[in-house]
Amino acid sequence: MSHEPLSAVEAKRLYDQAALLAKVGAWECELARETLTWTDGVYDLFGLPRGSTLHRPSTVDLYHDDSRAEMQRLRAKAIASGGGFSMEAHIRTPAGEDRWMRLVANVACEQGRPVRIYGAKQDITHEKAMWASLRELAYSDPLTGLANRRVFESRCDELLDHGYDAGTLAALAVLDVDLFKQINDQFGHAAGDECLRQVAARLERVFEGAVLIARIGGDEFAVLLRLPLGLPHLTLLLDHALRVLAFPVVWHGHPIEIGVSIGVTLLRPAHRHDKAKLFAEADSALYLAKTAGRNQARLFGAAIDAPVSLGAIGPRMAEPMVRML
Repeated sequence: MSHEPLSAVEAKRLYDQAALLAKVGAWECELARETLTWTDGVYDLFGLPRGSTLHRPSTVDLYHDDSRAEMQRLRAKAIASGGGFSMEAHIRTPAGEDRWMRLVANVACEQGRPVRIYGAKQDITHEKAMWASLRELAYSDPLTGLANRRVFESRCDELLDHGYDAGTLAALAVLDVDLFKQINDQFGHAAGDECLRQVAARLERVFEGAVLIARIGGDEFAVLLRLPLGLPHLTLLLDHALRVLAFPVVWHGHPIEIGVSIGVTLLRPAHRHDKAKLFAEADSALYLAKTAGRNQARLFGAAIDAPVSLGAIGPRMAEPMVRML
């Protein structure tokens, strides 16, 4: 089976079709006068009318500041060396639409002197969004939107290794929802999921200044705290948390009463060398909070103090308590 060679016109038509389908276009800049030449794909990428007059400073203004600075740096380096470069650049169209593009460039020289820079620009906005979505799934809890256990443990390691000043009080709080299985059994898993979402939202409000808040599994959450005002601040913070977290969740018109038990341990320099112990201490305090009754908080490793009563939450709620172990 024989094939006739494509004419130049046919070859260009096929190339143009493929380029537009891939959202890629070719460009060239004549260096002596900074004259730009674009194919239709680049005009479309930048949201400019095809064939309109191009003014390089105006097109450069469409780059976000960081991308503009990086592009100008790489461009100058390529022209000086006669080489090329590639980068991902963030741009904004004249209509205000944010887009991402992959920029590939090379320099053409004549008699050893750079005369033009040319290359391709491809719209990768959808690709960037897809990868961002995949990263979101990998690093966040899809039900609550909080960080997941993997991120939390990594951030905790970083804090202990690099960001922890032994002169500043910091703490790990581990929380879980009291009687969560009963909520699922009585109201169904959809109601249980809504309770977890509500608890997550309340945690973000209560611990607004936290280093990180995460759902680390099932009905269990964890919070990394800095406590610049010391233990009195922690007691007040836990008091407020127990009150807010104990408000009922309304599900299809039915109030679902909830409570949260909290176990807390203070970060110490020794935890740098035994990070598993940090979580074990918080889990131990959590266990004692749960065995003491609903809506309780316990702090690991402190001297035994008189219990601090936080007042009744409601006629059917157990009285929340914070105690030092």
